[in-house]
Amino acid sequence: MESKHLLDWLRDAHAMEKQAEKMLQSQAHRLEHYPQLQKRIEEHIEETKNQSKKLEHCLTLVGADTSTFKDMGAELTAFGQAVGGMMAEDEVVKGSIASYAFENFEIASYKAIIKAADMASQPEVSQVCKEILQEEIAMADWLSKHLDETTQQFLERDSDDDLRAKT
Repeated sequence: MESKHLLDWLRDAHAMEKQAEKMLQSQAHRLEHYPQLQKRIEEHIEETKNQSKKLEHCLTLVGADTSTFKDMGAELTAFGQAVGGMMAEDEVVKGSIASYAFENFEIASYKAIIKAADMASQPEVSQVCKEILQEEIAMADWLSKHLDETTQQFLERDSDDDLRAKT
């Protein structure tokens, strides 16, 4: 069975990863007082870059390439989110919440792509997306497990006049 949506969803996923890369890079630079979070985000930036390359390979497998239009739109969205986040006093907490939500959006997207790839008899695309899915699940789990700690660190720093809480 052919899936007319597989190509579109792969392009969407590529644009999504480009957006994630920009958002994470912007956020990582401003987390000097949250080294554990900063380190994990920097690790996920590398995963995200590799995911983009894997998706480019998947697009090649189905005889297509990336969508410059979708990639540019995603990067512009990420820029707007980064600028908006920089203005928030509680950026680290809001950023963690937004990142967790975004990871879950990615998880749902990859589940749909995997099903479409399976139905389109594209086992290599399915396998690559299953690998990416596991990385996204791991990041979402990490963010979930550390949200309390990040929030506590922020609140403690925020209540101490001698410390900078934001980043």
